[in-house]
Amino acid sequence: MASTEPEHEHREDEEAPANDDEDTGAQVAPIVKLEEVAVTTGEEDETSILDLKAKLYRFDKDGNQWKERGAGSVRFLKHNVSGKVRLVMRQSKTLKICANHLVLPTMTVQEHAGNEKSCVWHATDFADGELKDELFCIRFASIENNKTFMETFQEVAESQNKKEENKDASAAAGLLEMLTVKEKKTEDKAEEEVPVESEKETKIEAEKTEKKDEEPASST
Repeated sequence: MASTEPEHEHREDEEAPANDDEDTGAQVAPIVKLEEVAVTTGEEDETSILDLKAKLYRFDKDGNQWKERGAGSVRFLKHNVSGKVRLVMRQSKTLKICANHLVLPTMTVQEHAGNEKSCVWHATDFADGELKDELFCIRFASIENNKTFMETFQEVAESQNKKEENKDASAAAGLLEMLTVKEKKTEDKAEEEVPVESEKETKIEAEKTEKKDEEPASST
C-alpha cells in the first residue's frame, strides 16, 4: 500500500500563500539624484496690490471678434524700488502668462457695454515676448469684483501720473537750484572784481598827486 504523506506535504506547500511583504533587508539606491532648483518668476521684487480670479479676452482685429486668452488670477504688481505697477495674469493650471503690461497714466478702463461683470481697456502688452497693442476684455464672477478691479486700475494709473508730475517738479526744482547757484556765483565774482578796480584807480590817482607834488614850482 503506497503512502500518501509526500503528496500531503506537497499539497500544503502549494497552498501556502507567498508573503509578498516580507522584508528582505535589501536597499535600493535611486538611479538619478534630483537636486532642488530655485525657480524665479520675475516677481521677487514686487508686491501684489490686487489678486482676483477672472477670464481674459483679447480682440482679434483680423477676425473682428473676441478670443479667449485664458482663465486665472489677474494681479497688480508694484515694484518695490521704482514704484511702477504692472498688470499680470496667468492661466490657473499652466501658469502661462496671458497678460503682462505696465499701467500707464494715459490708460483708462471702462465697463463693457451691456455687462456689469466685464470691463475693457487698451494696452501695449508683452505677454507673447514682444510689444503688441491689444484691446482686452476681462470678466469676473461678480459685479463687486469688476468694480474693485476698475477702481484699482484707475487709482494706479492716477498715482503713476502724480509720480511723473512729482518727478518733473523735482527736476525743475533741481534746475532752478542750479541756476540760482550759478547766478549767485556770478554776483559774488562781480563783487570781488569791483574793489580791485577801485583799488587800482586809487593807486593811479595817488601816484599822479605824488608826481605833481614833486614838480618844481614855476618862477614868477
